[in-house]
Amino acid sequence: MAIEESNDRKPDNAGDIIEALSKIGEAITSDLYLEDILKLIVTVTAEVMDSKICSLMLLDPKTKELAIKATQSISREYIDKDPLKLGEGIAGRVAVENKPEVVYNISEDKDYRYPDIAKKEGLVSLLCVPLHFKGKVVGTLTTYTSRPHHFSEYETHILQTVADQAAIVIENYRLVVESKVIKEELESRKAVERAKGILMNEQNLSEDGAFKRIQKFAMNNRKSMKEVADAIVLSHEMKKDHARDHEDE
Repeated sequence: MAIEESNDRKPDNAGDIIEALSKIGEAITSDLYLEDILKLIVTVTAEVMDSKICSLMLLDPKTKELAIKATQSISREYIDKDPLKLGEGIAGRVAVENKPEVVYNISEDKDYRYPDIAKKEGLVSLLCVPLHFKGKVVGTLTTYTSRPHHFSEYETHILQTVADQAAIVIENYRLVVESKVIKEELESRKAVERAKGILMNEQNLSEDGAFKRIQKFAMNNRKSMKEVADAIVLSHEMKKDHARDHEDE
């Protein structure tokens, strides 16, 4: 018996599409956490594209692997599937080539890496597009259907538009995190430098000796260098206050 092909999936309701993109735009400028924004993106996309499953994978720049970051699917088997190496599977190839790819029948595509999961979840056709920001691929966005479907250029354009918005969210978040890390590193260095000066004066240590004293204490007590440095500075300030109090008596 022939499998019925889906011909009525085209998201041709301009109002729904505009509303969906508006929701995503609002999420981008909200105070939501990244995970919540990405979950909203895949949920809204699944609705407007009438998807069985919509998933967003992010590229780890260190391991060069793509792993699922958000999906509206509740299937633990799908959510917990293994990451893909760059160039591996459909999403891996999309990430390398930085262009969309369509698979009409997943079960007949030898490059699809999870045929058993696809069969169990009833996944048939897919459209995968890259998440790119300023020419750099940061992940992929994939939509699956439960019936054979030929994705149109229009649908590809919609999904790519969503993917581009998602990429902006991800890169902005990474910039914020990197800025925070840099700020914390600078604060840590300043605290350690001040603590070294105190130890050099109070205990007649060399600069290297003071640094090693802080480092050793931090390692032995499972504390960060900044925590130890802050404690040294605080103790020094308390001693100064105590000395001033005696002078006033």
